[in-house]
Amino acid sequence: MHRIYLELGPKKIFACSLDWPGWCRVDKSEELAIDRLTGYAPRYRVIAERAGLDFESGEPTVVERVKGSSTTDFGAPDAEPAADSEPFDAATAARDVALLRAAWVLFDECAAVTPEELRKGPRGGGRDRSKMVAHVTEAERSYARQLGVRYPPFKSEADREAMREELAAVLLAGGSGAWSGRYAARRIAWHVIDHLWEMEDRRSPS
Repeated sequence: MHRIYLELGPKKIFACSLDWPGWCRVDKSEELAIDRLTGYAPRYRVIAERAGLDFESGEPTVVERVKGSSTTDFGAPDAEPAADSEPFDAATAARDVALLRAAWVLFDECAAVTPEELRKGPRGGGRDRSKMVAHVTEAERSYARQLGVRYPPFKSEADREAMREELAAVLLAGGSGAWSGRYAARRIAWHVIDHLWEMEDRRSPS
């Protein structure tokens, strides 16, 4: 069984894995969101394998529905499911952090081989590579504050790496702050993975 929850926005719905951080997809209905999530299983497997984990997606089973918001409709998960408040052990925290670290590594590797100019969306929008990397970095710095990890704007890649190490340490300890550890790992990983996949898709000519 693959446990998922649905975040129900006014117009869009996220389907999110409870046990595979960052594996979340959005669409216009429950059925479409679940189909989109399962359709991305092969791409998520790459992340799991980089984390040294055997990825078995299983049959998706909806275990919870949570109320979303305008942020959900904008395209970002915004609601913490009740399941995230369940007790979890150190092994689960270590697994979540391993997956988050794998997402970081794959995003950085992708950025290193991606041209600056990316293919535009159907309406001519979308960030180019350097702006996308900066966006992910700044969002991560903002997310970190939800766990009590505070850093000024980065002056170097070393500053970013220091924050990531502190984030990982907090998550390994179970989390501390406005977000639960499990939700924080999922939300941070989702943002990195979402833009990883966007970068992969938009660097191709068609």
